[in-house]
Amino acid sequence: MKDEVRVVAWQDGDVVQADTGLESAWTGIRAGLRRDVGARMFDQWLKPVRLGDYCRESQTLDLLVASDFSANFVAGQFGDRLRMAWRSAAVGVREVRLRRAPDATGPRLLEVVHVEPASPVAAVDMPVASNFLPRHGFADFIVGDTNRLAFSAAQAMAGEAQPRFTPLFIHGGTGQGKTHLLHGIAAAFSAHSPSAPVLYMSAERFMMEFVNAMRANDTMAFKARLRAARLLLIDDIQFIAGKGSTQEEFLHTINDLIDTGARIVVTADRAPQMLESIDARILSRLAGGLVADIQPAGLDLRLAILESKRLVAGDPPVPDAVIDFLARAIRSNVRELEGAFNKLVAYGQLTGRAIDLDFAQGMLADAVRANARRITVDEIQKACAAHFKIDPSEMRSKRRARAVARPRQVAMYLAKKMTPRSLPEIGRIFGGRDHSTVIHAVRTIEALRETNPDMDADVRALQRLLEG
Repeated sequence: MKDEVRVVAWQDGDVVQADTGLESAWTGIRAGLRRDVGARMFDQWLKPVRLGDYCRESQTLDLLVASDFSANFVAGQFGDRLRMAWRSAAVGVREVRLRRAPDATGPRLLEVVHVEPASPVAAVDMPVASNFLPRHGFADFIVGDTNRLAFSAAQAMAGEAQPRFTPLFIHGGTGQGKTHLLHGIAAAFSAHSPSAPVLYMSAERFMMEFVNAMRANDTMAFKARLRAARLLLIDDIQFIAGKGSTQEEFLHTINDLIDTGARIVVTADRAPQMLESIDARILSRLAGGLVADIQPAGLDLRLAILESKRLVAGDPPVPDAVIDFLARAIRSNVRELEGAFNKLVAYGQLTGRAIDLDFAQGMLADAVRANARRITVDEIQKACAAHFKIDPSEMRSKRRARAVARPRQVAMYLAKKMTPRSLPEIGRIFGGRDHSTVIHAVRTIEALRETNPDMDADVRALQRLLEG
């Protein structure tokens, strides 16, 4: 079938229909491309390309493909080769543009004028994926002391100005708001850059798509799709632990995107240095940007979250006593807290039952029991290590440097105050120390709290954190 050559508009003779010289040259170029890139790659990506408009003044020829994605891929993989082939044909073509054919369905027009292999693929015109949730915007994210850094970093990553850091690595426990921030970043970024490609996926989805692409012997399309993104959001990166080939591809992806100035946001359930079975090169890249944690929501933040939900819940009204009960009883994570509130309101609306404290306590008895757990010495050690920025193993080490000894004493003090463990038991947990060492630590911290406001503030903050 003869290649179609079409003209959309004539502009004083500048845009003209491709003549038989161009058609003849295209036949030769196609044969050379098929020989150079291989039959399979040619048939998949270059065979469908059609001749489009030709501008005599700029010596620019349009090459038409079926979709914006195909245009982007062909431009990125073969644009330089196409341009040189047309120049070598000596038919008056100095530049080529890959465009979606006007009769093709899909997103809006893609135009790539100058194709340089090392330049970012920024000309893709792609709508934001439909799996971004409008209710998970920045305006709906309640900010407190435990998540303020992560929220501020997310806003900076989504802003119009190029952020000073990339990637952004957000870590925290389940249900603390990491995914909410990813959706907020996507929405805010797309608001000021609607044509910039945004790609969001879980690490599990990344792995699944990559494995499927390898099985289909078609990893090039997968690579092109990821590298076209100007904002890449990967959720729960810990799920690629131990997956060697997936990690290798992920490393190449983030390296390429960083080199082209794209923005990258990754979440996990723990800090980079705590991730196990993850390639050290990936950990280095992730830690080389900004690492922001989300700690479990404290009482004040839980109250603020419930109040924000009460404002839009409608009838039946939720009294203050129920809000206070929920905030104090459901401490595990924000998602479970919101779920408990929604359960009460939904049941009240469906049955017409007024929501009071007795009703709430009866409906949520199982959730309250699940949250009523004891604080352990191990949790205290980890919390103190994180607060004072030391390695958790120092809690059991023999080092006596003040930078290590003081946090260890604080942890012993809290273990005595907040757990039923005896002094000898606490000493054994802290590296086999004698009970007299624990007594000394308790007395030292008690004295410091009376004379040192900073120490008192540190202990109070740790108590609030541990009590949830």
